[in-house]
Amino acid sequence: MSDVSIEPLGARVLVRPLEQGEKTASGLYLPETAKEKPQTGVVVAIGDDEAIKLKVNDKVLFAKYTGTEFKVDGVEYLLMDCNDILARLKN
Repeated sequence: MSDVSIEPLGARVLVRPLEQGEKTASGLYLPETAKEKPQTGVVVAIGDDEAIKLKVNDKVLFAKYTGTEFKVDGVEYLLMDCNDILARLKN
């Protein structure tokens, strides 16, 4: 478990989205409202369902506009069903 005081239940996963680049290929900086929603993140905590095949600290790819967004101590998180995670990313 991580130092976050949230414990997902069932087949849910807590993910910290990774920020996408704020600069375009041509070097322009995008305003906050124009940025794409992140689709990659790091697993922070997992629920108690034995069918979850992820571990804490796995880097994952998830569906756009999925999960419930919220902040804890200024850090953004997504709480989502494990089926919304599309793939584990390998280095």
